[in-house]
Amino acid sequence: MYEEDSASAERATDFATALRATIRARGATLTWLRERLAASGNPVSAATLSYWRSGARRPEGPQSLAAVDEIESLLQMDAGALSRLVGPSQRVGPIGTPQYPLEAARLEQATAETFTALGAPVMDPGRDVSTTAVTEVGADGSVISRTTRTLLQCTSGTITNVPYLDLTPGVRTPAPIFSVVSGGHISRLHSHPSGEVHGAMFELERPLGPAQTTMLEWKLEFPPGYPPNSETGHGVARRARELVLWTRFSPDALPDWIEEVEETPTETIVTPLFLEGATTIHQVRQAWGPGMLVLRWGYGERQ
Repeated sequence: MYEEDSASAERATDFATALRATIRARGATLTWLRERLAASGNPVSAATLSYWRSGARRPEGPQSLAAVDEIESLLQMDAGALSRLVGPSQRVGPIGTPQYPLEAARLEQATAETFTALGAPVMDPGRDVSTTAVTEVGADGSVISRTTRTLLQCTSGTITNVPYLDLTPGVRTPAPIFSVVSGGHISRLHSHPSGEVHGAMFELERPLGPAQTTMLEWKLEFPPGYPPNSETGHGVARRARELVLWTRFSPDALPDWIEEVEETPTETIVTPLFLEGATTIHQVRQAWGPGMLVLRWGYGERQ
């Protein structure tokens, strides 16, 4: 058990100990407490109160935490005497079944083989809770770089490394330049023989246990001589709370047409988008995934 896990467990135990001691000292009962909580608009079942008192469970979620504040008042405790002992939530929220957000079986196979070469499970026990990816487009209309900032959460077990891939379906390319801005370092790189999948393994600054989170910021750069690339995007294998793509065009190379491609395991939706006088465009998805969200653009008439 890691130090952070131990500290979390100790806080949960301290919460139960403090609750038991105060209930005993005040001569209260769980029935009395349940009735008073219900009367104040913070209902908690007798079973839940019993779990909290024994330490078998601890308060989770806004409603339970509001009830803890009311318990402090009912038992004449100092504000925060119990709530500061609750510790961080162990819930990971709805994550759904992990799936490849890819239609092409050939590309799916190349992706799986790249994960294996990086030493990663094909579906690792983590998810991108919230991701913002910023793409810079140069004066030639091609992508120069993409910087991705992700709030990563462990869904089970322990995570020490996280793989990320860059896909160029149908186009053979040399490896782009992966780098970590903050939150870890690169431990391994691999390019699939097809040239359509390139990956990096990022070693986190500290291991993550279940429900724990960390921030990771990494960058992709496409050096001179790299094949022209007029699309960007990000994919998630599990449901994410939020995905934001922000694409910034050079004022000297505003595209004539732009389209969004939303690809999921069941369908592909193509939607035209418009700059409307701006030089940047953003896409937002909330409670979304698995899937791939892509932006494409071009010059001249759309073929």
